[in-house]
Amino acid sequence: MGDRLAVLLERFPVSAQVFHAGALCGINTLDAIDGMGQLHLIRRGPLDVSHGGSTVQVSEPSLLLYPRPLPHRFSSDPQRGADMACANLRFEGGAGNPLVAALPSFVCLPLQSLPGAGPVLDLLFEEAFDQRCGRQAMVDRLFEVVMIQLLRHLMEQGEVRGGLLAGLAHARLRHALVAMHDAPAREWTLEELAAVAGMSRSVFAETFRETVGLTPGQYLQGWRVRLAQQALRRGRPLKVVASEVGYASEAALSRAFKSHAGVSPRAWKRQQEVAA
Repeated sequence: MGDRLAVLLERFPVSAQVFHAGALCGINTLDAIDGMGQLHLIRRGPLDVSHGGSTVQVSEPSLLLYPRPLPHRFSSDPQRGADMACANLRFEGGAGNPLVAALPSFVCLPLQSLPGAGPVLDLLFEEAFDQRCGRQAMVDRLFEVVMIQLLRHLMEQGEVRGGLLAGLAHARLRHALVAMHDAPAREWTLEELAAVAGMSRSVFAETFRETVGLTPGQYLQGWRVRLAQQALRRGRPLKVVASEVGYASEAALSRAFKSHAGVSPRAWKRQQEVAA
């Protein structure tokens, strides 16, 4: 089986940019930034974090992930504060990034629960709280490594209920999902995908829908449309993109695109240009 995350992160990468490293004292409010998520690493607390009317008390070194824009507030001791490193996350494709759609709106995880992350976190905090040359680039990359470790952890521990990551965590469904990600232009049949997963046709179809929340056909169409959106964003011609993502003609892709996105490819591209 291919790497479950490799194609996702290659096609829809996540980049980080540190915006704070040091103590946060008292009450600090962070506004939502369009198209951005945030990842916070708490080296020393305690800290209360509030969002959407709820408050979480953080008493040990922890990771806080907001994959989608969401205003939140930190409350810590006015004198001692909490030692933190914070980064904005840009998911290529914005809301259309499949990882953004798959992740919960908020993740809080003790740092010690992240397997293998100790050396990376030690280096990240050392670089973040120092002023050595290349610091920004180094810490940005280390945040991206932590993000990959978090995605791996969420899949391997089965901590995501439903959606893409739940499918990738499934011992059999993952094979079919990786196959669709690797070869989106192939004319996959339900029987072929079930065989890849090592399941009967009926059991595969039912298990896929219950776990991922879509039929295999719906998921494949959505994956193809996301790839088409990415290609259009990069200026590729629609007629070329159609064959690359598995459609026999520009018209066939346009129908699938409108069914999935609610607008035609050209209208969608105009919307993206206006938003930019």
